[in-house]
Amino acid sequence: MLLPAKAEVARQLRRYRAWERVMLAAPNDRTVRTTFEDSGYTLCVLMGKRCAREAADAAERYLRTNHITYLQEQQITCLQEQHVTCLQEPGERTRPATAVRRRPSAAERRSPAAERRSPAGR
Repeated sequence: MLLPAKAEVARQLRRYRAWERVMLAAPNDRTVRTTFEDSGYTLCVLMGKRCAREAADAAERYLRTNHITYLQEQQITCLQEQHVTCLQEPGERTRPATAVRRRPSAAERRSPAAERRSPAGR
């Protein structure tokens, strides 16, 4: 696994933390929010995480350990996550909620299309 340079990780983490403070001070400023989200995304890509908080935590761990220790910790974390998934029953796995469509009855299928239209479209 390729690891980013520690200097770059430190720079991006400082940038993320600085914009985090600015964003907390001015949460309604769109420019600040956009820049904060961009810095979080950069940190996510750099650390290989999906969430900016996870990326910031991973960056802090990476900066305080050496390369080998960090890789070992990452491997243990991945194995633990896979183990939890493997222990779940197939029906217990989380699935995204999907809308269930009811099939129209025979009477509804025979009725004219105009009667089935939404009143909003008239």
